[in-house]
Amino acid sequence: MAKLKTVSGAKKRFTLTGTGKIKRKHAYHSHILTKKTKKRKRNLDHFAIVEPVDIKRVKEMLVL
Repeated sequence: MAKLKTVSGAKKRFTLTGTGKIKRKHAYHSHILTKKTKKRKRNLDHFAIVEPVDIKRVKEMLVL
């Protein structure tokens, strides 16, 4: 049986924390930043934890 491969797009976007949670970046922080407020851009700058609903799908992509 062939080895399972990690989805290369997923390995660029997600990282594991020390406690095993999956970290992700916020969307909408890459371009067209002039019309967004400082507060909105600052809040988008932080990392977020993947929601429990999506954890199974992300783990399958990362082959955990």
